[in-house]
Amino acid sequence: MAKLLIGTTKGAFILDGAQDRCGWAVSGPHCDAWCINHAIGDPDTGTIWAGGGSSFTGAGIWRSQDGGATWQNTRLTKGEMDDWAADDPDTAKFFGITGAPLPFESAFSQVWSLNYAHGTLHAGTKPASLLASTDGGATFEAVAGLTNHPSAESWSPGAAGLTLHTIVAHPTDPAKTWVALTAAGVFASEDSGKSWERRNRLSNAEACEGHSHPAAPQGGETGHCVHNMMRAPGQGDLLYQQNHHGVWRSPDGGRSWEDITPGLPSTFGFPIRVHPSDPHTLWCIPLNGDSQGRFPPEAACAVWRSRDGGESWQAMRKGLPQEACYFTVLRQAMAGDSRTPAGVYFGTNSGSVFASTDEGDRWDEIARHLPTILAVEVMDAA
Repeated sequence: MAKLLIGTTKGAFILDGAQDRCGWAVSGPHCDAWCINHAIGDPDTGTIWAGGGSSFTGAGIWRSQDGGATWQNTRLTKGEMDDWAADDPDTAKFFGITGAPLPFESAFSQVWSLNYAHGTLHAGTKPASLLASTDGGATFEAVAGLTNHPSAESWSPGAAGLTLHTIVAHPTDPAKTWVALTAAGVFASEDSGKSWERRNRLSNAEACEGHSHPAAPQGGETGHCVHNMMRAPGQGDLLYQQNHHGVWRSPDGGRSWEDITPGLPSTFGFPIRVHPSDPHTLWCIPLNGDSQGRFPPEAACAVWRSRDGGESWQAMRKGLPQEACYFTVLRQAMAGDSRTPAGVYFGTNSGSVFASTDEGDRWDEIARHLPTILAVEVMDAA
């Protein structure tokens, strides 16, 4: 079976497909219709985690160990409903609030990102912090090395706030982790989170003359408003990122970044996706611009694919709407599976999910009329 995990503004949804990645069926909303910013799964155990929350509910991580049939919520912070419940026993009963202290009180309002690797579940929050759990999500501790980074006082929020939205684990070295914050940039740890190095330097830093846009390259750096980042498969630490002002490649784990935007129709977009076995094949979805509406250029959707590490790009349009297309694809709303040929999937803020089972040559709409889609992930053992 193929399984997609969908995070939306009105809960988590699950799309189940046949082994041939056809015949998709939708279930949901799960997680009491909480706002779910990200959902991931572990195919080895069948566990699904969904992170989210709001100022009303507070932040939490939902967990299912039976394929989404039942869920348990690990609440992490308080929300407005806790204030209501404190003054009204009936409200407390309705929301199931016992008054027991929550582990992070009011430190953050949402969980924005999740990653499970090497037996540790990491969670990124808004405002930005990194949490770690070694018991499958039952309890969490803050990763103090990042919270106390010397640059922390200078971190500034993007339009969606100061969020830790991307967590990238090394596949074989548990000591290595990368994270991306909006708008503070890329940070890397090589000692299991004890210390973190900020990694935003341009490859041509000495020649960089800056840029007028605050989220674009300035002072020899790529700009700190990273939208999404992914590690390529294989030896070395090849990273790709989509940020507020282009698509970038780092051959050295983020120590330097090269601009690979030329050939794309715009510099603005949110997600980036890398092929599961070919480090030089990647996909992105350019939008028309930051303040121009954030929809596909000329209102015609295309997923742009590169087969040479971003040296050249090709627009993949077959099956995608080419007229009056005004949706947005958000930073965590693009995913891929590990089959041959690789499948690629994305969700829109208008509630549609599109899938390609031939690496982008053709696309099909496999779900529609869902709530605003915030995240798409694949849970597929194949």
